[in-house]
Amino acid sequence: MKFSRFIAILLALGVVLGAGAAYGQNYPRKPIRLVTAEPGGGNDFSARLIVQGLGGSLGQPMIVDNRGGAGGIIAADIVAKAQPDGYTLLLYANNIWIIPLLVSDAPFDVIRDFAPITWVAKSPNIVVVHPALPVKSVEDLIALARARPGELNYGSGGSGSSTHLAAEMFKSMARVNIVRVPFKGNSPALNAMFAGEIQLMIVTAGTVAPHLKSGRLRALAVTSAQPSPLAPGLPTMAASGLPGYESIQIYGVFAPRKTDGAIVKRLNEEIVRVLGRTDVKEKFLASGVEPVGSTPQLLAATIKSEIARMGKVIKDAAIRAE
Repeated sequence: MKFSRFIAILLALGVVLGAGAAYGQNYPRKPIRLVTAEPGGGNDFSARLIVQGLGGSLGQPMIVDNRGGAGGIIAADIVAKAQPDGYTLLLYANNIWIIPLLVSDAPFDVIRDFAPITWVAKSPNIVVVHPALPVKSVEDLIALARARPGELNYGSGGSGSSTHLAAEMFKSMARVNIVRVPFKGNSPALNAMFAGEIQLMIVTAGTVAPHLKSGRLRALAVTSAQPSPLAPGLPTMAASGLPGYESIQIYGVFAPRKTDGAIVKRLNEEIVRVLGRTDVKEKFLASGVEPVGSTPQLLAATIKSEIARMGKVIKDAAIRAE
């Protein structure tokens, strides 16, 4: 009797696993919606590169659905509440796991509500200063800031933005007192820097690349853990006296949490294949972003690590959404 029950269980399990595999093979049967931020910017650019790269390989079109506003809350909430059938996906950067650290009523939780599919791309920040500032390295900048506490200003976007958090991490790890000047985005902050109204910014590589070539800004270091092809010749912050410093923009693709594993696997394989293409890599790098392509597990582990690291920065600096 026990042996018969054991065989029955194995057969039932085989049926379930076989059904799951078949479900993945039959997917998709209709167009797939990839929800992301408003047109323009890294989220939209990454989404469109993936959609174009997939072409007809899935047998159905994938459509970019731009849902801007609220720093990612709208887009993430749509996907978190969608049917977990693989037809509504999300592509977004750090915002979607930073927002719940800044507000108490976020309508979603990245760990609870999403199934990671793949880490799409990453973009390091560059530490830049006004050319008139008498520093040539991060070590020089730290020494100057310590000699003139409260006198140096840094520009950033809104509260909790990547430029804000990167600078606050620098302040904490370097033990310096520099003053934040908030702006409504990177462009007005950079304009203020060109005018000499602020001395420092930590901003994405793609944003400042043309200004480094023109000499309007001076680069001191890159914020990735390893040297970046987007900033050739620049040392890392970690190698410039701040071991352990890392601040990067991470772009990921997600499905609703209970999406079938076979579908997640199929999407992962297809998107990673696109990210590995030479032409796609070249387009990402030209825009100031490094393509990655990873397992769902690596993206999940990376996000958990980022939540812990940036959560400490936010808590220590008492940062809240404005």
